[in-house]
Amino acid sequence: MTEFSDVSLSTVNLDEIRDRAALLAPHVVETPSVPLDSPRLNPLLGGGALYLKLENLQFTGTFKARGALSVALAIPVKDRAAGITAASAGNHAIAAAWAARHIGASAKVVMMSSANPFRVARARDYGAEVTMIQGGAAAMAEAERLARDEGRTYIHPFDGPFTTLGAAGVGLELAAQVPDLDAVVVAVGGGGLIGGVAAAIKQINPKCRVYGVEPAGATSMQQSLAVGHPVTLEGTSTLADSLAAPGTVPYSFCVCQKYVDDVVSLDDDLICAGLALYQEEAKLAVEPAAGAALAGALGPLRNRISGRRTGIVVCGANIDAESYGALLARGRTAVSALGV
Repeated sequence: MTEFSDVSLSTVNLDEIRDRAALLAPHVVETPSVPLDSPRLNPLLGGGALYLKLENLQFTGTFKARGALSVALAIPVKDRAAGITAASAGNHAIAAAWAARHIGASAKVVMMSSANPFRVARARDYGAEVTMIQGGAAAMAEAERLARDEGRTYIHPFDGPFTTLGAAGVGLELAAQVPDLDAVVVAVGGGGLIGGVAAAIKQINPKCRVYGVEPAGATSMQQSLAVGHPVTLEGTSTLADSLAAPGTVPYSFCVCQKYVDDVVSLDDDLICAGLALYQEEAKLAVEPAAGAALAGALGPLRNRISGRRTGIVVCGANIDAESYGALLARGRTAVSALGV
């Protein structure tokens, strides 16, 4: 694989990860990791076992709170009065609004017009002023304009050292809670979560494999790793909007290139199947992005995790009841495609 070496990764060494986790510890939830004991799924694992890292129990309902607060806490006190801005389909906007409130700053977040109304309302609940714009590129451009014109700090949804260090806390906790894992499976959007998790896991346990799962309609990380540099997609198509990043960017890509072993993809029906299996086998109501990781483990990654102790990051659960019901029904009809 060609090394894309334009970015230094010295900021994600294990000491920095531990220091950032200690800084965030008083402000975030140390989410539990629990074994998935399922008489239906366990026989498929070849004697292996699954452990769920429950980031759906994190403040704001997703892991995004860690990265957003990590960036917010790094804003100099003198600059906090200008506030923050962010662009997002939903979860990052919520997390950025929460982080801004946490440090006493105002938030103007730009959300795509396709964003779920539940997520828009939740961002407003945390005190953000929300602007709706069509398209991810336009939303990011507007957030960058707010940063430029109003002096706000732009909190990127998945890129940058502080974001990655925040997400790395998930891996740090998982490694401590379930020692000697053989594999970890993480859903992939822009790469901020899996990059942070992989950086922590690999520096603690180099033999542990870290696998990513992307929607078939948004494979920016898969494509980037294949060519050895960040790529931008012409468009995305997936119901897992949390995973529909328009492309990869240098810092998070380089972290993933260094620490992630492979990324696989699967279609939206299988993502919904993962969501249904979470409900039936783990009693968890989660969003599609979380369903992707479980479906990936049981689908395209099954042979690779067979007989292994595997951690799965349950990345979030921000979904309204009506949408959840529809996706759950779709998933029930698709479960058989996973051979379950």
